[in-house]
Amino acid sequence: MLVEIPEVLTAAQVAEARKVLDAAEWVDGRISAGHQGAHVKDNVQLPPGSPAARQVGEMINNALRAHKVFMSAALPLHVLPPMFNSYEGGQTFGTHIDGAIRILPNGQRIRTDLSCTLFLSAPEDYDGGELTIEDTYGTKTVKLPAGHLILYPSTSLHQVTPVTRGRRVCSFFWLQSMVRDNGHRAMLYDMDVAIQRLGAENPIHPSVISLTGLYHNLLRHWAEL
Repeated sequence: MLVEIPEVLTAAQVAEARKVLDAAEWVDGRISAGHQGAHVKDNVQLPPGSPAARQVGEMINNALRAHKVFMSAALPLHVLPPMFNSYEGGQTFGTHIDGAIRILPNGQRIRTDLSCTLFLSAPEDYDGGELTIEDTYGTKTVKLPAGHLILYPSTSLHQVTPVTRGRRVCSFFWLQSMVRDNGHRAMLYDMDVAIQRLGAENPIHPSVISLTGLYHNLLRHWAEL
């Protein structure tokens, strides 16, 4: 399940984030790559513990907690602190798959169920730089407006195509969902969307109560806490 999460950050927040990030010190992106990724990764990113990363990451986390679409689609249990990367001058990240386990700052290990890319550059500001994701239904190409986020299973093969003009700046991070199975999570999301649409048309319709009860019983059955 690939879900576009619109307007996680407002235009003003994107501008504020870019002001902080553009003034920060960037390092070789291979510092965070695994064995496989190090061979195909060519970008720069903010180092762990960067004050700029913490400042903008807090802004992103606050926005995510308040975003109903993100919470419904991800059902997050643990979210890793947002990281930041930049591509320009032909830089790219070849086909790879994200590591299954990541470590939180407190040392806790989490399972990476979902990967997130939050775009911080307008698509017209750079050429190339598409995120391509291979899923059950083929390869999807993603290049979103600044402030929008794409959510996709961490089991997916994906890559970033070379940036041939301009600069592509993004935040990327992973999360462990309360619902491990992608198919179960997709069904819950679709059901939640349908309940919200029905409730908006007729909030006292008996089916709204019935379907809401079914949603929570399925979540109770599938959730791992």
